[in-house]
Amino acid sequence: MRPRTVWQALARPDYLLSSWPWRAVGHLLTGVVLGVVVLAGLVGLLAAGGLLAVVLVGLPLLGLTAFAGLPVAAVERWRLGWLGEGPGTDAARVPAHVDPPAPGLRSWLGTRLRETATWRELGHALLTGFLLWPVEALVVTVALVCPAALVATPLLLATAGEGRELKVLKAVTVTGQAQACALAALGLVALAAGLYGVGVAAGARAGLTRLLVLPRAGEAEARVRELARSRVRLVEAFEAERRRIERDLHDGAQQRLVALSMTLGLARLDAPPDGPLAAQLARAHAQADAALAELRELIHGIHPQVLADYGLAAAVADAADRSPVPVATEVDLPERLPAAVEAAAYFVVREALANVARHSGARRARVRGAHRHGRLVLEVEDDGRGGADPAAGSGLTGLGDRVSVLDGRLAVTSPPGGPTLVRVEIPCATQPTADDPCA
Repeated sequence: MRPRTVWQALARPDYLLSSWPWRAVGHLLTGVVLGVVVLAGLVGLLAAGGLLAVVLVGLPLLGLTAFAGLPVAAVERWRLGWLGEGPGTDAARVPAHVDPPAPGLRSWLGTRLRETATWRELGHALLTGFLLWPVEALVVTVALVCPAALVATPLLLATAGEGRELKVLKAVTVTGQAQACALAALGLVALAAGLYGVGVAAGARAGLTRLLVLPRAGEAEARVRELARSRVRLVEAFEAERRRIERDLHDGAQQRLVALSMTLGLARLDAPPDGPLAAQLARAHAQADAALAELRELIHGIHPQVLADYGLAAAVADAADRSPVPVATEVDLPERLPAAVEAAAYFVVREALANVARHSGARRARVRGAHRHGRLVLEVEDDGRGGADPAAGSGLTGLGDRVSVLDGRLAVTSPPGGPTLVRVEIPCATQPTADDPCA
């Protein structure tokens, strides 16, 4: 099994032969460069803000210092990936910051200033700029540069020392090739030990970075819960918007078309029974009736009124009546369910029955449903030819995503030769009305 982090790699005997030592070296060297840049940026920002504070222009610059950790933390989260500590880990999958509740700079600033993550990242930036990069530079120098100088002693003696005398690291005087080769052998041992030391230092540096710039366990769990709640709120808002559109069409465009159809009918009564005018009015009356029928079907597809008024059982019975294939329904729901759950379940049933009519060649179908142990369970089964593939564009894939937002599951079983079974399970609680949130 390949190591996934530098700590796992350090425990393996082939550490020195792998790419991990060089990943660790790269992590420390880029940390030095990042630290120097952060130090220059912080000092420049504070100096400019302090000098210009007299004319009040520098105050915003000083205020920007509070957000200096955000870009540094973003770079650090990217660098963690070199050591297996970054985007592939569970904590890194969770966003480091919450989204502002409203668009605009003011909302963004207020949200960031209230977050503890912002201040942790600022502390990390200060550590990076004023403390960590000199330590990283010292580690690389002691662990790699000094052993490399010892390894190069024979070459340096032959060139810079002209084969007679050389002072290595300004501490050891070498006067012959035998002594130089001994130091080179010692340097190889020190270099191997130094690569292990660099790995340990890089792992410790990554651990500190994870502690400061990645969400902590409690924050990650809270963020996941908030994301789940926000998904449910989006579904509920979507359903509310569908109902609003349905009401607007029902009370607006549909009523106008009804009035138009009645007006054309009255005009036909007043017009002469023969002649071109009567024929034109008849065609217009027929077109108005056809448009009214299409609009009613569209309204029913957006959000059927029977679902809002009478609940899921009545809506499923209505969908069964509209199906060209005979459908038996056994839906036992004595109480209403949350509106989002009813809507998702209804559209799954309607799409499944549409697929039965279009593709299955079935002679009959059956819909069963009940609320058991805190879950709504619905099944749509037909006696058709089977072989249905949800990934082939049946429309159930998108409905499955919609069910998953409610923490539910949609499964399709369709062996060749049939039968085909579509099963949906959604956790929820029954309630007197359909407006309370799902449990």
